Amino acid sequence: MSDLYRLLPDELDALVVEMGQPRFRADQVLRALYHESPAAVDDLRQLPALARQELKDRSWQLGAAVEVRRVASDDGQTTKLLLRMSDGILVETVLMQYPEEDGQPRSTVCVSTQAGCAMGCVFCATGQMGFERNLKAEEIIAQVIHVARMLRSRGEHVTNVVFMGMGEPLANYSETVRSLRLLTHPRAFGLGQRHITVSTVGLIHAIDRLAGEGLQVGLAISLHAPNDALRQRLVPTAGPHSVGDLLSAAKRYFRKTGRRVTFEYALIAGENDAPETARELAALLHGSGAHVNLIPVNPTAGGFRRPPRQRVLAFERILREGGVNCTVRVEKGSEISAACGQLRTDERRAEDDDAMTLPVVPVHGRRQSGSSPEPSPLR
Repeated sequence: MSDLYRLLPDELDALVVEMGQPRFRADQVLRALYHESPAAVDDLRQLPALARQELKDRSWQLGAAVEVRRVASDDGQTTKLLLRMSDGILVETVLMQYPEEDGQPRSTVCVSTQAGCAMGCVFCATGQMGFERNLKAEEIIAQVIHVARMLRSRGEHVTNVVFMGMGEPLANYSETVRSLRLLTHPRAFGLGQRHITVSTVGLIHAIDRLAGEGLQVGLAISLHAPNDALRQRLVPTAGPHSVGDLLSAAKRYFRKTGRRVTFEYALIAGENDAPETARELAALLHGSGAHVNLIPVNPTAGGFRRPPRQRVLAFERILREGGVNCTVRVEKGSEISAACGQLRTDERRAEDDDAMTLPVVPVHGRRQSGSSPEPSPLR
């Protein structure tokens, strides 16, 4: 089966014309797909019945994500969703809302690009789950469409998208870029490019490729340390010269796109939050023009703890005094959304617990039964 949400507008043009329909039908279908959220091909009433049947005969479908679980923060401004894709894989998507003066909230969708992650960051729940598979562009789009449908029901709309959910976006490069083009194309979802940010742990070659795509999306690089020894301890996949390499890549990205790069820095008590570490980071980034986003780590992350508030503010003050532009990330729904991977882990654990009640069945001479995974550390 093929998913219509995968097709770029010119590809849908070609399909519609190949089916003997006038090209304007493609515009009608695109408008329906991205602004009406149909559930199935039969809902595309803009097409004649024969054309809808031909799409189904050609195995085209709308592979919408199915919501498995939803939790909301106490203030209602953060909603975390567990979504199941067509093959049963589970991914997480988060909606974060920020009140605005005009009454319409800024609504940011945080999407996943992989099921699991191979980067292995020691303080990240998803990184400790291991890697299952890349998501397709249409599965990334499905997350945004699902949230857009939620918002539309209350007269709101998606204003921003961040690629900061499960997985490393640039390790799934071609699907990530295809989804970016679908999200920003004026005939598709139509979101402004400057309203999208891609976060990466720092794949140098992919950063340079992204800079050459002609896109104006923001780039956030997960730095977490001012020197290579500390960074390799926190990010085991980091290279021996990753800090210097990342700074150089960020400068190239800025020169190519004109877009300022943000460095994300997870503050972990006793690991990378000391005043001398802040001074080292300030010296490293002074004059670079980069912005630092300080993120106190979630306290449930595998034994790691966030620093006390005063220590976080002291770290921020040292950076500012060193000439580095920085902010402390506003905490949104920490009681439900800071633990990336939690919903997915809980759902898998529940499924395995259910399986434990079933009879043990021999398969090819082996006895198989449900098993409960170890609880995953939560970011």
